Amino acid sequence: MEKKQWKAWLYLLPAILFLGVFMVYPLVDVFVYSFEEGYNSASQTFFGTGFYNYSYVLHDPYFLQAVKNTFLLVIITVPLSTGLALLISLGLNAIKPLRDLYQTVFFLPYVTNTLAVGLVFMILFKKTAYSEGLVNLLIGWFGGTAVDFIEGPYWAKMFVLCFYTIWVVLPFKILILTGALASVNQDYYNAARIDGTSKFRIFRRITLPMISPMLFYLIITGFIGAFKAYSDAVALFGTNLNAAGMNTIVGYVYDMLYGDSGGYPSYASAAAIILFVIVLTITCINLLVKKNHVYY
Repeated sequence: MEKKQWKAWLYLLPAILFLGVFMVYPLVDVFVYSFEEGYNSASQTFFGTGFYNYSYVLHDPYFLQAVKNTFLLVIITVPLSTGLALLISLGLNAIKPLRDLYQTVFFLPYVTNTLAVGLVFMILFKKTAYSEGLVNLLIGWFGGTAVDFIEGPYWAKMFVLCFYTIWVVLPFKILILTGALASVNQDYYNAARIDGTSKFRIFRRITLPMISPMLFYLIITGFIGAFKAYSDAVALFGTNLNAAGMNTIVGYVYDMLYGDSGGYPSYASAAAIILFVIVLTITCINLLVKKNHVYY
């Protein structure tokens, strides 16, 4: 038995070393940097330790704006994208002919470059000197007034960012849920139909419990992915997200390291640790909810 255990640890050793070097060590390093006040990356020196970096970040208007944007993105996109993916997956599961074709069509945005999709969205929504944009053209046909979704009011920019994020993450969720629905044992459905159970009750009592592990997985990964959003905003509003008022927490960390206000690794580390605590807290809450609502 002991020999088998040593052999198992030997097989795991490369993965453990990889995780230790590229994940655990950087996390510990960032945690240490977050307490070093006035850290200079060139000279590797600092003039004190304490909570000043956290205080600065939590009082920085740019960081507070980034937190607001990130939470709005999470609250709006995760439930909507998961719900839409479930509805589309149910529709695909009910269609026998051309199902593979429809699945391929829905999956295409996932394999398309994120920045390329962002450029398409800019063409659809951005007002220029020569065009109001396709979306504004459609709004005009229904008697509405044109809106600058890229450089206009905050709600318009947030709408585009949420719409874009949902569009990007939807194909993966559809793929996962379609596979989950296909794996449900048909005997449960046949027995329910014989008893005259309504479709809604079948969905609530059979379908949802059977695919709940996949739904939980998508919700957890959706929360984590939305909290790490950055490239989506860059694709739509450019690299100066602070000026556009559309920065995210990850964008704030990047700006503190490499942006126009960069060169402050201590502030960036403090912001990264705050993001880590937020994501960890949300994940733990979801794990507690999972005990009562996920069935295996």
